[in-house]
Amino acid sequence: MATKFKHTELFGGAIVVDLPEGYADVSNIRQVPDNQEVYLCTTGFTSIIFDITEHVSHLPTDEEALKYQLSDIVEAPDQVKVWSSNSARFSKFPPSTPACTLLATSTTTSPTPTTTTLILLLLRLGPPHNADIVITINIPTTSSSSSSTSSSSSQHATPEEINFPEGKLGNAVEEGITFRDEILRTLEVRDWGLFGGVGEGEGDGGR
Repeated sequence: MATKFKHTELFGGAIVVDLPEGYADVSNIRQVPDNQEVYLCTTGFTSIIFDITEHVSHLPTDEEALKYQLSDIVEAPDQVKVWSSNSARFSKFPPSTPACTLLATSTTTSPTPTTTTLILLLLRLGPPHNADIVITINIPTTSSSSSSTSSSSSQHATPEEINFPEGKLGNAVEEGITFRDEILRTLEVRDWGLFGGVGEGEGDGGR
């Protein structure tokens, strides 16, 4: 069944995007930092996180900046593997707007072996805003030791479904990629004052 999406306002409506139905605003149940929006699947464990961060200016490429953001997201001593990284295009922004995406896994061995797949997007806003928008889709993967007792929900991919070197991403990761593509298609800034500056026409490049 095709995923259904709904129009969602972020940061008080300053940003809008279409997110999958069945994802709830975490700020309704716990405190979330002012620079962050978190949406959690109500029937599984996948989450979608929007972070507004300081513009990373000390690295020469956008992909390196995104890997730097990745290192800030995962916790040591987790083992991180980046499987792919590419440039990206946000449809509601001018084609020249720097953006990129990557697919990675983060594995921890304590207390039990657990792997999380991360699909990241980076949207780079230069002067006068000097901000980065980092979007993370977190997809927990059932560890082999617990897969026999875990739900078979598509939100929880089992190790047998996933073999990245062979291109077997699993249903949950494939679904996460559709979320990423919808975010690329629909994310739009409605109020540039969110970033402390005003940029005329910066959000109308896709129309």
